[in-house]
Amino acid sequence: MNPAQPGPLALVGSGEYLEVMADVEASLLAGRPGRYVQLATAAVPDGPEVVARWHQLGIEQARRLGVEPVILNVASHEDANDPAMAALVAGAGLIYLSGGHPGFLADTLRDSALWRAIVHEWRAGAALAGCSAGAMALTSWIPSLRHPRRGSTPGLGLLSHLRVIPHFDAFSRRVPELVTQYLVGRDPSVSVLGIDENTALIGGPFEWTVRGRASVWRLDDEGREGFASGATISTP
Repeated sequence: MNPAQPGPLALVGSGEYLEVMADVEASLLAGRPGRYVQLATAAVPDGPEVVARWHQLGIEQARRLGVEPVILNVASHEDANDPAMAALVAGAGLIYLSGGHPGFLADTLRDSALWRAIVHEWRAGAALAGCSAGAMALTSWIPSLRHPRRGSTPGLGLLSHLRVIPHFDAFSRRVPELVTQYLVGRDPSVSVLGIDENTALIGGPFEWTVRGRASVWRLDDEGREGFASGATISTP
């Protein structure tokens, strides 16, 4: 890990902590400390049983990869401001924000000691990944997926030049109006990316490589352009 350079970013359409995406997570940890920090905060609105399930999946994936799982049990902004919680991020090789409710995740982490610690470790060389809600929260704009006409929530702003649609192959079929929502009213300099399930975009902040089973799509008012696994994408 080169401490002079930020680590890689990963925006994942789905599949965190599952065997299908283990190679992606292993690649993010390669050459970095075997300390896998996991944050399932986006699942808190779904209840403690769901959060516990994500914690268990994360532990199992860490064991597959031969690294230490570090579970951050953060359910509120108060938890995220706990200095002891923020201290657990130190020395991370990979920090992973898993799926659920992106607005809740962003509101919980925004302006917190934990978010500052995460950004610090990423800038020091740790990899930082977000899957589904986690990927959306890393941008500046989060639509309401359950109620698309109810507006949007500010994200964490790390990738302010992007808007991300996870589960794109599923969402574009079931909720086609969501794609239009992402395009309407955006600054033309903001790239809109649809990331299919079990697929990741790795690199960043502006140059990316597609990894996984399906494709990533760049969307604009003229249509969409697909990029298969191994392809590179620029998001200036």
